[in-house]
Amino acid sequence: MDRSKLNFIIDALMFLCLMAMAGLGFLMKYILPPGREVVARYGRNLYLSWLGWDRHDWGDVHLYLAFALLALLALHLILHWHLIPGLFARLVPDPRLRHKVAMVFVILGLLLIYFPFLITPDTQPRGRGGGYRSQAGGSAASMALSRHSGPGGAGNLAAGP
Repeated sequence: MDRSKLNFIIDALMFLCLMAMAGLGFLMKYILPPGREVVARYGRNLYLSWLGWDRHDWGDVHLYLAFALLALLALHLILHWHLIPGLFARLVPDPRLRHKVAMVFVILGLLLIYFPFLITPDTQPRGRGGGYRSQAGGSAASMALSRHSGPGGAGNLAAGP
């Protein structure tokens, strides 16, 4: 297979991965929303699925498509590498500045792809319902209110715990 056909196939597959990721993102956001949005939309907590898969299953497919897109992008860059240094040299003619821009670009790219592994999630125990922040209604203010009000309902916040 000649190189131009291979480039076209890789570019077409990248486009299809990107469109599938966008479509699945819309599916998870608007058709299979998270629990709190389901309650707001339907008035009760429902299990939503499409083709037998819920939003978490479709999220896995979304992730695998992202991996495929990254692999295709890497292959695309490898196949076009002979063009990249020349275009970059024309865009940034000063060699010292070009080196600095390239280093910032590489460091920024590595930070963007690695940052999820650098963070620690906030943790809170789940309430009786088991859903997201079901214990106190979801906001810091309502959690503070529930600590101060006791079992009977809204109490005096100034009274303390």
